[in-house]
Amino acid sequence: MEGELTRLLQRAQQGDRQAVDALFDASYRELRRLARSRLRGARKDQTLNTTSLVHESYLRFVEAKQLQLVDRARFFAYAGHAMRSIIVDLVRKRQAERHGGGAVRVTLHTGDGGVTGEDEILRVHEALEDLQKHDDRMARIVEMRYFAGMTEVEIAEALEVTERTVRREWEKARLLLAEALGR
Repeated sequence: MEGELTRLLQRAQQGDRQAVDALFDASYRELRRLARSRLRGARKDQTLNTTSLVHESYLRFVEAKQLQLVDRARFFAYAGHAMRSIIVDLVRKRQAERHGGGAVRVTLHTGDGGVTGEDEILRVHEALEDLQKHDDRMARIVEMRYFAGMTEVEIAEALEVTERTVRREWEKARLLLAEALGR
């Protein structure tokens, strides 16, 4: 499966439209799993659901022209980045539209306590942007772990570092983000 995804990615990046569609088909279950974990606990009446998050991520992949996604790990790292962007964009749009109560709440969950609520999603996003200014790799680790639901092994592979480095930087990032969020 991993070798097949890599071959499809290579063909897709060469402009093969059939490979793009086959890549989406081959990765659909895993993308749905990632999206489901990002939206766990969300209200039933919200407009963003698992399917729409996966499809929106796919559209962003198709529209991105200069991506260098050479393997499965980098593809799912990109998918996590796209999902983060989609969720943050939706929260910003909702907050711009609302004037007062009645807020729709989205819950993101990593198994480590998660983030709940639109205001907190934006606070995490902004804290992650600040972290990225100081340590890009650490910010990418958080993004892959938190928004893409990737394991330490997958992140290490995508970043071409050791699992120990990922664990160490994940712990440091969690402390820095907790401090930035005032916890």
